[in-house]
Amino acid sequence: MIAERLRAAGYEVRDFGTNSEEPVDYPDYIRPAARAVAAGECERAIVLGGSGNGEAMTANRLRGVRCAVAWNDESARLARAHNDSNVLSIGQRMVAEDDALAIVEVWLATPFDGGRHFARIQKLDL
Repeated sequence: MIAERLRAAGYEVRDFGTNSEEPVDYPDYIRPAARAVAAGECERAIVLGGSGNGEAMTANRLRGVRCAVAWNDESARLARAHNDSNVLSIGQRMVAEDDALAIVEVWLATPFDGGRHFARIQKLDL
């Protein structure tokens, strides 16, 4: 659903799977997406899981990745504005489909504020 909406809006979408409803080991799918962001192959990534927490933990293990879990518009806006998040994690069990789409739209549209937040972001990779 998210990928379809992004393609319709003109975004290039690279899907890292799973393409199945069966349970999987999420690091097998999240790590390649996060690596693509860390390597500069993808500008941003959106990862999905049950709560979004394990997916964010997996993504954040890579230097240069700033993955935020968002559960509403405001958490998505702040993830970009204050944290320059380049990966968004959404918990499918935590967020309704319409809300997930709104979260993605806000996250994509919100620029990084910079300023006082820039020095904090630099400290993440020390």
